[in-house]
Amino acid sequence: MFKFITKKPFWVNLLVIVGIVLVLLLLFFSSLGILTRHNKNEKVPYVVGKNVEEARKILEARGFEVELQDSVYIDTTARLSVIRQAPEGDALVKANRTIYLTINRAVAPLVDMPDLKGFSYMSAKLYLQSLGLKLGDTSYTPDIAKNAVRDQLIAGKTIAPGTKVNMGTAVDLVLGSGVGDTEGNVPDLIGMTLAQARDYLSNLNVSISTVIPMGAVTDTTNAFIVKQGPMPFTVQADGTQTPNKIRSGQLIDIWISATPPAKDSAAATPATNP
Repeated sequence: MFKFITKKPFWVNLLVIVGIVLVLLLLFFSSLGILTRHNKNEKVPYVVGKNVEEARKILEARGFEVELQDSVYIDTTARLSVIRQAPEGDALVKANRTIYLTINRAVAPLVDMPDLKGFSYMSAKLYLQSLGLKLGDTSYTPDIAKNAVRDQLIAGKTIAPGTKVNMGTAVDLVLGSGVGDTEGNVPDLIGMTLAQARDYLSNLNVSISTVIPMGAVTDTTNAFIVKQGPMPFTVQADGTQTPNKIRSGQLIDIWISATPPAKDSAAATPATNP
């Protein structure tokens, strides 16, 4: 066999080699379409909105592989339904292509409840939306900070900041309505603890503004109020006391101490002569 090759001129052998290479290349490219299914395309079924198991059966029946790529949570969409698919529905792709699905989660994820007190209505609304929470009902209470959040509720109960709540939960807001028309006497808070004063004032729609410690105070909640502004009474020049007035929604400043005051120390502020 080798003698047959060596006896031929070099150019003949070269032509034979070139011919063999050309035949091999022709066979390779003619089989390439079969190997890659070049001419076999399938239209991808549209499965967005369908349950993930139903979508999987539809796609696999058409010869596609299915892979769950991601999951999100949308409370207005059915749980475990397909949110997105890639490639998209009706796209022409090669057979046996993998279709990637994004589905809606079965269980709502938990988020931390923020502290919305003091936020404006619009800021609180945008903050809730950024966390995936919904704005529920709004109500009003007299408060000098008009349209500022005074309380945050879920199912009628105050929800503390940091509490874990399900994404999509509706949060009700209590907003300040400004200073009300109702006027009453300034309450006497002297001798009360800060906690007692807050409970008492909540029934009057009056809030505490500034809390000023006098001396070393480690437990502000149980500290005693020794001074307030405005005071309950104004002492007139003739020694008579005139009750001071306050409207619902207004604020009271208080001074607190670790020791209770003697009641005499809460003497009303004398009236100043013009």
